[in-house]
Amino acid sequence: MAAFRGPRVWLWRWRRNPLRRRSDVLEAWIVLTAWVFTVLGGAVAGLGTIGAVETTLARERAESHTVPARLTEDAPEASGPAGRVVWTRVRWTAPDGSARSGQVRVSAGTLADTPVLVWTDPVGRLVDRPTTVAVARLRAWLIGLFAGAGVAAVPFAAGRFLRGHLERRRVDRWDEEWARIGPLWGRMTS
Repeated sequence: MAAFRGPRVWLWRWRRNPLRRRSDVLEAWIVLTAWVFTVLGGAVAGLGTIGAVETTLARERAESHTVPARLTEDAPEASGPAGRVVWTRVRWTAPDGSARSGQVRVSAGTLADTPVLVWTDPVGRLVDRPTTVAVARLRAWLIGLFAGAGVAAVPFAAGRFLRGHLERRRVDRWDEEWARIGPLWGRMTS
């Protein structure tokens, strides 16, 4: 019964072999290094990005809050199929007691002096509505996935470039050897 040879086949570039070239060993190390940096770099960058995005979005959720505001003008009537929500000016009071104004989106045709809720930061500036926990988690994972893939692409591309360079050198050497040896095959010896 034959012995299992899986690892020997998998590690063929490192085993002792009279036909093994230095470029084969170098290529094996390039492939191993490229894959280690591709996998680990992509994973670390992706997970780090996920944590950073989730932390930032959680801080935004914690810092923003709703404040009552009033429309200072009538919201314009909408025209077209996408015109159900329009921008109009509102006024609210900041935490320091100062009056603030800005633009928010409200339903078309809303009358002036109508109360609305706006999202503000701790100093009273208008901010977007914070994302929910589920949307923040999804957004963080997607951004982390793209960041990890982007970081992983660098060592992968570098490894492919180096392997291509080694392959071109091997082909050039092969051509040189054929140019030197090939004509000798056509000669007949007596």
